[in-house]
Order: sequence, then C-alpha cells, then structure tokens
Amino acid sequence: MPEIQIRRAVATDITILMAIDHSCQTDYVWQMDVQRQEGQIGAIFREIRLPRSVSVPYPREVSTLPDSWDRRAGMLVAMIGEQIIGYIRMTDLILPKTVWMTDIVVSPRFRRQGVGTALILSAQSWAMDRKSNRALVETPSKNNPMIYLARKLGYEFCGYNDMYYETQDIALFFGRSIR
Repeated sequence: MPEIQIRRAVATDITILMAIDHSCQTDYVWQMDVQRQEGQIGAIFREIRLPRSVSVPYPREVSTLPDSWDRRAGMLVAMIGEQIIGYIRMTDLILPKTVWMTDIVVSPRFRRQGVGTALILSAQSWAMDRKSNRALVETPSKNNPMIYLARKLGYEFCGYNDMYYETQDIALFFGRSIR
C-alpha cells in the first residue's frame, strides 16, 4: 500500500469529504443494560454478535459538514497520492487539556489498512502541540470497528451518553493519556 499522508483540511476538501461513504459494516454492536437498585445505578455495556452483518448509518447528517466544519479547532485529512481517503475532526475547546476526536471517517476501500490509526496518531500529535495531555475518542455504540480501533490504540472506556446523536444512538467515550 502506498504511504498515507496526513495534512490539515482546507475548505475545498469539504465536497470530497461529504462524498465518502460514512456508514460502517459490523457483525457486533455494544448493548447497554442499566441496573438500578436502592442507592446505586450502574450501566454495563456488552458486545453482542449480530445474526448477520449490518450496515450502520452515520449518526450525523453529512450534509451539515460544510456548515460545521470550521466549528472544530482542527480537522485533518488522510491522502494517498492526491486522493483524499479519510478525515478526523477534533477540538480542544470542551475539556481542559483534552482533545476530543469525532468524525473519524475512512473511505470503505481503504479501511483496515492503517488509515484510521494514522489519523488518530496525527490528531494526538496535534493535541500535544497544543499542550493537551489527554485524548478522548467519541463513537456510536454501533460502530464496533471504531471501538476495536480505539481499544487497540490504548484507549479505555471512560463514559457514555445515551440519545447523544440525532439518531438517538448512544455515544461511547474512550480516553487515554498522550504525554
């Protein structure tokens, strides 16, 4: 596979980024069970194998990308040669000294080839340049490939928000120290 280059996104990239298939294929989802007892509440997430592979739609409207792309502190694109094959958006404006990574998208043809890893590692470098010492990855509970990647890169489950996305899907958060 040719070398993956990562660069900052520019406004003219948006049309290309919108054209990338943002859905994902999965054989697993993460199911939440809430347990309530007197004086305590607990949530357990369990990986469930589906009876067949399913296509999971992206939890955000891709059509809003042009209107919202500059609301993040940073956005990087992955390229092979002159072809844009993925992107990641991040901000360091929500939590102190923490970069929040969202919208980690890779063209289906280039998935499972290190592009997502390159984007996340580049976002971590971007964060360290901005004096952040913690990174947070946000992903829908149905995006098992992203959950697997985050855990593979040393991110640990650190929280959730149910009905977080417009689709009412659960957002899972994985964090790690980057210093």
